[in-house]
Amino acid sequence: MGKHKTPEINSSSTADIAFLLLCYFLMTTTMDQQSGLQRRLPPMPNEQQKVEDQKVNRRNIIVVKINSADRLFAGSEPMDLIYLKDKIKEFLTNPNNDPSLPEKEVKTLDIIGEYPVSKGVISLQNDRGTSYQAYIAVQNELVKAINELRDELSIAKFGKKYIKLETAEQEVIRKAIPQNISEAEPKDVSKK
Repeated sequence: MGKHKTPEINSSSTADIAFLLLCYFLMTTTMDQQSGLQRRLPPMPNEQQKVEDQKVNRRNIIVVKINSADRLFAGSEPMDLIYLKDKIKEFLTNPNNDPSLPEKEVKTLDIIGEYPVSKGVISLQNDRGTSYQAYIAVQNELVKAINELRDELSIAKFGKKYIKLETAEQEVIRKAIPQNISEAEPKDVSKK
């Protein structure tokens, strides 16, 4: 009895098929437009504001730093991540009118009327050696603090959470609780 050779599968067109499949998935896959970190730049200042900006009140800024060892600092004090959200909420609301916390400016807003809007700005600074996980975790806590404040105001004014509001109502809440997060370019902050 002679040996029978098993016929080989012709693989010359496999690369072509793989290329066609790749092209198909690239053309048919859509990217989620809602993902990512949303940041809104402040409007261009006029001449009068430029003079005022030179005298920025330090009490209106909280500096949040992440060093190269992923250690977190809020203001000048070291802090565990679990306390950051409450620290930011206290900073932005200044419930006891503490002179070391941000000023408030009473603004007349559509639908809700007069509301004391915080002048607080969160300045986020990370080290070049900061891990991506630590950076995202801190970002999440900052945004979570703002979202909770928006939910609290939405429930107080409209009886429902921010996400359930109409577009015009959401816009008013955003004006009352603005998301003022400023990100500086990464540098060496490991010594502090």
